[in-house]
Order: sequence, then C-alpha cells, then structure tokens
Amino acid sequence: MKTYKIGVIPGDGIGPEIMPGALEVLDALAETHGGFQFEYSHYPWSCEYYLDHGKMMPEDGIELLSQHDAVFLGAVGNPNLVPDHISLWGLLIKIRREFEQVINVRPAKQLKGIQSPLRDPKDFDFIIVRENSEGEYSEVGGTIHRDEDEIAIQNAVFTRKATERAMRFAFELALNRNKKVTSATKSNGIVHSMPFWDKTFNTLAEEYPELQTESNHIDALSAFFVTKPESFDVIVASNLFGDILSDLGAAVMGSIGVAPAGNINLNGKYPSMFEPVHGSAPDIVGKGIANPIGQIWTGKMMLEHLGEVDAAEKLMQVIEEVLARGFKTQDLKGESTTTEVTNEIIRRIYK
Repeated sequence: MKTYKIGVIPGDGIGPEIMPGALEVLDALAETHGGFQFEYSHYPWSCEYYLDHGKMMPEDGIELLSQHDAVFLGAVGNPNLVPDHISLWGLLIKIRREFEQVINVRPAKQLKGIQSPLRDPKDFDFIIVRENSEGEYSEVGGTIHRDEDEIAIQNAVFTRKATERAMRFAFELALNRNKKVTSATKSNGIVHSMPFWDKTFNTLAEEYPELQTESNHIDALSAFFVTKPESFDVIVASNLFGDILSDLGAAVMGSIGVAPAGNINLNGKYPSMFEPVHGSAPDIVGKGIANPIGQIWTGKMMLEHLGEVDAAEKLMQVIEEVLARGFKTQDLKGESTTTEVTNEIIRRIYK
C-alpha cells in the first residue's frame, strides 16, 4: 500500500479549527478507495510559535518539511500578535521560495448548491495559473531619505525562464481542459515588464496551435470575471495580477471560504504545498462557523497532485452534493457549523 507522508501546518486563526476535519476527510477517502494511506507529521508553527521562539519556524523547519510528499497548510497570520510581513515571509513565502514552488494554481467554478453573487454565472469553470516566484513580489528595492523627502522603490523582476515556465504550465493545463488560455497583462501602462510578458506569451503560443489564446488588460479582465466568467478556461498571470484575480474568482463563486490553492514545485526536488485562500479569518475564530470547504477542496487538489485522481474526483462530487443538500456555513447564507459540514462530507464518502 502506498503511504503518502504529509507535513501538516494548521497555523493561525481558523486553521487549527478546520484542519482536523480535513484530515478526517482525507483518511475517509483513503479507507474507501484503498491502495493508499496518509502518514501525518504535525508542526505547530504559527504567530503564537513566533511569540515563544522569535521565529515562525525552527532553523531546521525546511529540512523537516522536505522529507514529506506534500505540505498541507491551514492559514498564516495574526496581525494582532505579529505583523503580516513577518508572519508571511517567515513561514508561507519562505516555504514557497525554499521549495521552489514556482507556480500557484487556483481554480474557481460555479459549485452546485452555492448561489453566486452574479445574476447569471452560467456554470463558469476556470483555473488561474499564477507565476509564484518573482514579478511584483520580488525583494528588490528599498527606501531612502526621511520625512517629506522619503522615497520607496519596489522593483518588479521578470525573467524569461520564470515567465515561460508559468505560461507553458498554463498551456499544458489547457490541453486537457477547454483548450483556451488567457494572458493577464497591462502593457498599455507598464512599459517594460508587460510588453516583455506579451512577447513571451505570443512566442510560446505558436508552439500550441490547437489552443485558443488571447490577452486581456488586467482592468478589463477583472470586469470580464464579473460580466462573463464562463468565457474563461485557463488564465495565466504574473504574481500580483494572479493574486488579485484569484480572490476575485473566489468572490464570484460566492465566498472566499471555499477557494483552494496549490503551490507547485515542478522539478521534483521538493514537496508542493496546498493551502486554502481564505487566510486566518481572526474575526470568526472560536465560533465554530468557519467554512471547511476551502481546506477540503485544497485536499482534493493535493490528492490530484499525488496521483489519486479517482479519490479526488469522488471528493469533489461529495462536496457539491453536500452543498446542494443545504449544508452550508454562514458565509454561504447557511446555518451549519464547521463540524456539521465536515461530518456530512465524511458520511457521504462512506455511503
């Protein structure tokens, strides 16, 4: 029997509330599908860990995680305890960079049982492929001078290697979907990096004549997510643009609480990491109303990544069945608790 070693980091806020149930869901799928099982290693790294140790993870944290097949993350951040730039760069982004998780993948679709805020969502189903290693989130820059003369400079870094890598991932993904790739650009306002992005996209698109390709400026693209989300299949975007678009994708689904994400290592040297998009949600901690779907759908992405496609498809089917039956948390205008939604998913997996 195949055993998958998973590094589990519940993290902050609602992370520790939704993680145990998500692991029970994964175990239920392993039991009902056979042929694989999970071995979990739990790591208590969080903002509270930072207050006790002066760092978000121990010195050997990356080495410990590297021994796993994947990392399953709950949430990072508690600005009441630790500034976000410390918590994120000390844990989430550190893992992304150290493990060369150069692609971020975030799906969005019209889920059965959820009323989209859009009047006519038309069963949209798209995936955002976000370049995850450089772009606007580079660390190049600095500040000089003081008071009214103070200047902050933030440099965006775009390399051909990373740009092509993200675009090729998107093209290959589209080959097995609806064969359309949309590029998010802003070459009419950003005069160096975005024309470079466009040129790279157009050159690479020539290698995929079977695909339909298009480029949209990020402002118009954001509007199209609202007015015609069904027209998209795979969207490839820079680090910043992909980050913004993926939250908008969650919004048109109906709640950021259902949105999953995967940080993908492509060279096989290190594990990939899977995390829900919703963050730590400190305003609802301890109330028992956090939406577990984001973490559980993230588990579905991890199953796919590990090659357990049948189990992943079963989980997605069950998620939508449960939502359609009315098991929904307050963010989806339901009355179910975190535990009630999770338990119903587990019950239906066994059923």
